[in-house]
Amino acid sequence: MKKLLSGNEAIALGAYESGVKVAAAYPGTPSTEILENLAKYPGLWAEWSPNEKVALDVAIGAAYAGQRALATMKMVGLNVAADSLFYVAYTGLVGGLVIVTADDPGMHSSQNEQDNRQYARFAKVPMVEPSDSQECKDFVGYALDISERFDAPVLLRTTTRVAHSQTAVEVEERSGPQGDGEPKSYKRDKAKYVMVPGYARARHPVVEQRLKDLAEFAETFEGNRIEWGSPDLGIISGGIAYQYAREVFKDASFLKLGMSYPLPERKIKEFASKVKRLLVVEDLDPFWEEQVRLMGVEVEGKKYFPMIGEFSPDVVRAGAVKAGLMEEKALAPVELPELPGRPPILCPGCRHRGVFFVLSKLKAVVNGDIGCYALGVNPPLAAVDTTGCMGASFGVVHGVNKAGIVERAVGVLGDSTFFHSGIAPLINIVYNGSNSTTIILDNHTTAMTGHQENPGTGRTLLGEPTDAIDIENLVRAIGVKDVRVVDPYDLKAVEAALKGAFATEGPSVIIATGPCVLKTREKRGVIVVDGERCNGCGLCLRVGCAAVVRASDKLVRIDELQCTGCTLCMQTCARKAMSLVEQGGR
Repeated sequence: MKKLLSGNEAIALGAYESGVKVAAAYPGTPSTEILENLAKYPGLWAEWSPNEKVALDVAIGAAYAGQRALATMKMVGLNVAADSLFYVAYTGLVGGLVIVTADDPGMHSSQNEQDNRQYARFAKVPMVEPSDSQECKDFVGYALDISERFDAPVLLRTTTRVAHSQTAVEVEERSGPQGDGEPKSYKRDKAKYVMVPGYARARHPVVEQRLKDLAEFAETFEGNRIEWGSPDLGIISGGIAYQYAREVFKDASFLKLGMSYPLPERKIKEFASKVKRLLVVEDLDPFWEEQVRLMGVEVEGKKYFPMIGEFSPDVVRAGAVKAGLMEEKALAPVELPELPGRPPILCPGCRHRGVFFVLSKLKAVVNGDIGCYALGVNPPLAAVDTTGCMGASFGVVHGVNKAGIVERAVGVLGDSTFFHSGIAPLINIVYNGSNSTTIILDNHTTAMTGHQENPGTGRTLLGEPTDAIDIENLVRAIGVKDVRVVDPYDLKAVEAALKGAFATEGPSVIIATGPCVLKTREKRGVIVVDGERCNGCGLCLRVGCAAVVRASDKLVRIDELQCTGCTLCMQTCARKAMSLVEQGGR
């Protein structure tokens, strides 16, 4: 039976069919839906972990215990989990372990455009890379087999387009050597699994030999295949770039790489010897191109195809024109209707808005973080001054304050990010006696990636009730004495809390708490504007809400369909021209 599945859905199906017993992740686009879908299948454990390193350690533990395991994350998540990747590359496992890294060319939802194929070479572990949903499913099984055969974790790389595009997938019964999931006796082997220097030194030669063995395996791996066409042009490609290259170079010969690392050197040289011209078509870094060139093979690639941005048929076609393989008339643009503008702003009724409005008013330096609250950087709020990676804000604000500036600086992050990587830098603030104010925007969910549970929500990925971590109690336990809890819809309370925290000597934490409006669909009512009182001053427009608009007569109007009745705009109106009509009030 065939189903139309996205790449993420297919990876989940592949994990289930291949007998994965334990799966762990931290949500991050474009990988989030893998665990959400895997959690629907019976007979396995799937969880949201506090961060990617914890998730990978959980999966490693399951594989040490003899079960097949999966850890998934977006590409920057592998930075967080890198310590664990490198130690498990040395120890190996008992059960198979697959680590999904979902890259984001074009930075649709990421702070950088890193190419995680480099991690495979860096950690000296194999990597496979599917190019459609059927391969996403199949390659999970291949990767688990490779993991168990070569005693190594296997990276499975996808990209945004593969993760989210849908193609037909053959659905089969659950199988796999670990498919029964029965408990196994733990295999003790200190010299293999205890990575103190003496044992680790002995494991390094094993890793190097394993890499040679994997390179030999790559020569016959079914995911690496030659597709003969015209000998005039040979294309080496893989992943989504392969699909685009097939569309553009219809008559060329192809070496399709399903194993990104290590490469099949003999197969590459054989292919190169039978074509007149050889191109590598790959997104982001010249990862394959450089390795092929080091084999002594004459090859071209990034000379014509960009290292920046997401590939598409048009991008590949432009590279073909640049390489003299296609006439420029092939680039005739397709006429598309102009779409209305949609600026990236916080949702109407978003509780983060009140905090950023007050921070902007107080002219504080705001060290921001990764989450939907990063949208606080956009006008008219324009409140965020730095954003780096998850959890960075609390570390950065401590450094800013120790360096000394005239303005007051704050660090801002969300509840899920606090659990992910904000606790340690807050401990650092307390430990090092920092006069820093930090703000935790607690909207009771992991909002940016689609409202996943986190340790503070009281529910697991499987929907089971659990103990919710109380952020206020945790912050006090760390040693913060000045802790203020506010409703971010109350601008006066937020301003008072900030001024009070700024006056405090030592660490202070403000917890701005209230549920995400998109999750609750909360609508208190609708704000109405008294046209007699409104003079069009525009103060209310500074809250940056899409429901508050300036009409043709220069006065302010409220879009009733978008308005949630949060009253933030109303609180800024000095002329009292706004009022709240509660639900059912008219």
